[in-house]
Amino acid sequence: MNNGSIFLRPFPPAMLALVCLGSLAACHGSGGRSQAVAGDTAALATPTHENHLMGEDRSATAGDQTAVGVNAYLWRGAIDTLSFMPFASAEPAGGIIITDWYSPPTTSGERFKANAYILGKQLRSDAIRVSIFRQIQQDGQWVDAPVAANTAADITSKILARARQLRTDAGAG
Repeated sequence: MNNGSIFLRPFPPAMLALVCLGSLAACHGSGGRSQAVAGDTAALATPTHENHLMGEDRSATAGDQTAVGVNAYLWRGAIDTLSFMPFASAEPAGGIIITDWYSPPTTSGERFKANAYILGKQLRSDAIRVSIFRQIQQDGQWVDAPVAANTAADITSKILARARQLRTDAGAG
């Protein structure tokens, strides 16, 4: 008899068990590896080329680029170079690294933030853009302040040097 109400049939026990197991598997889908989350520099600093779905290791064929067109050596060089600052966000597919504010231990009342963008597939200076922001504390408030003109260029040079070292260490050039 259908009087306009919705009839709900209970899940068969086997179906309920499958749903529960699927949910548990999703909660532990990392296979014991740590997942990269904002601020987790350990997970970001140790990239893996392993394809867990296909069970293959792509490190031998990854070359100079990641799967989406960002230079892997520049990415790792930027992560290594900026690792003294806490990461707010790091997106390897898009080549974007955004740090959180960092106050040098020797300087009180001053803090810095960095954004790094990997723009290309080749290990070249025009394939990376770094922006540095500085704030100073005045009357209990953080106020934007100018950054030394050479700061972004110096950090970019360190990232490029680290990326070249990584490429040399990998035997790619």
